Amino acid sequence: MIRQLKPYQLALDIVGAVVGLLITLPLGFVMLANTGGTWIAAPSIQAAHHILVGIVLWGAAAIARLAPGIALAVAWIGAVLQMAGGMWPSPINIAVFVVLFATAAWGTKRLLWIGGASAVAGGAIAGLYVTLLQGGAFGPDLNPLRVVAFAGLVSAVVVLSLAMSWGAGVLWRVVLHGRATREAQLQAEATAAEEQERVRIARDMHDIVAHSLAVVIAQADGARYAAAAHPELAQESLGTIAQTARAALSDVRMLLTQLRHRQGDGPQPTLADLEALFAQVRRAGVEPRVTVDPMPPAEPPGAIQLAVYRILQEALTNAIRHGEGDVVVRLSWWADRVDIEVRNAVAVATAPSSGGHGLIGMRERAQLAGGTLDAERDAGQFVVRATLPIGPSASPGPHG
Repeated sequence: MIRQLKPYQLALDIVGAVVGLLITLPLGFVMLANTGGTWIAAPSIQAAHHILVGIVLWGAAAIARLAPGIALAVAWIGAVLQMAGGMWPSPINIAVFVVLFATAAWGTKRLLWIGGASAVAGGAIAGLYVTLLQGGAFGPDLNPLRVVAFAGLVSAVVVLSLAMSWGAGVLWRVVLHGRATREAQLQAEATAAEEQERVRIARDMHDIVAHSLAVVIAQADGARYAAAAHPELAQESLGTIAQTARAALSDVRMLLTQLRHRQGDGPQPTLADLEALFAQVRRAGVEPRVTVDPMPPAEPPGAIQLAVYRILQEALTNAIRHGEGDVVVRLSWWADRVDIEVRNAVAVATAPSSGGHGLIGMRERAQLAGGTLDAERDAGQFVVRATLPIGPSASPGPHG
């Protein structure tokens, strides 16, 4: 029944109600003098009654946003006090419009319709009440049709006035709901964007660290066996380990900087970096046999170059960790797509799991580029095939 308001909102409502009372109360006294007073004979009692009704009605207006239901009940009490004293409609009744607006704008759905019903019922009662006060003006020849028409006209005017205030509250309620929905949508979009960024960084981190560690492990194993018989080969392997580790450390630091400071993507690998990638694989003891046919007809988009690099990086990492012998890499650059195939012999016991993080990351990269990727065993070999669209024919969104 009581809503949470900020202190300045409550202070604003109270100050507004006080100002409304100070403005409408004197005007009410002027109208009181012109209409001949109320049923209460003593002028001092009339003034006190007028002030009491004004305080009750504007008190309801002061708490209308804080507690719309209580405010509506207090407004009805004020209206009953006003009619019990035979007081004519007065400028202080403007407070009722404020209360009806609040019930529609900030009340519950149930209170919303109670406020609408109050507008209709209050208007009808006000029409009958004013007709009763006006009874002496109809003259000795009382015409029932004239009385009914007068009561109906007054009731219609009051109902329409109160309904307009209630309807304005409904419109404001719609505005507030739309604003809240928009804020929730923006928050959801921001959360989704942050999650996508975290996934992207995690994917890059996996690709970089997994590939670098695979090279380091292969070189370390080679250096251990060559240390006694071929010290020069061991020194070369240790140099490769140091170079690979430094490069991986630099890439990881860049990714951590992006994660901490939410900066841009930073420099990303392109097709020009593939030769360095193949060289790292060779130093790990695996020979990539690369075929590019046909060649790229033009400079591929940066997103496609990055996807090709990362897919090849992860596929070659799997070949180093699980493969046996050389690995066959084939790139086919067509006008509207690029086809990727990576094939290597693999032992049954060391075949990569179809649900591993690396394969999941490759599929995600292909889908983000609008393409597809499949990884499967085929006659003792593990084969990764991917198709990425290029140019205007590229799909605008990921495909399954």
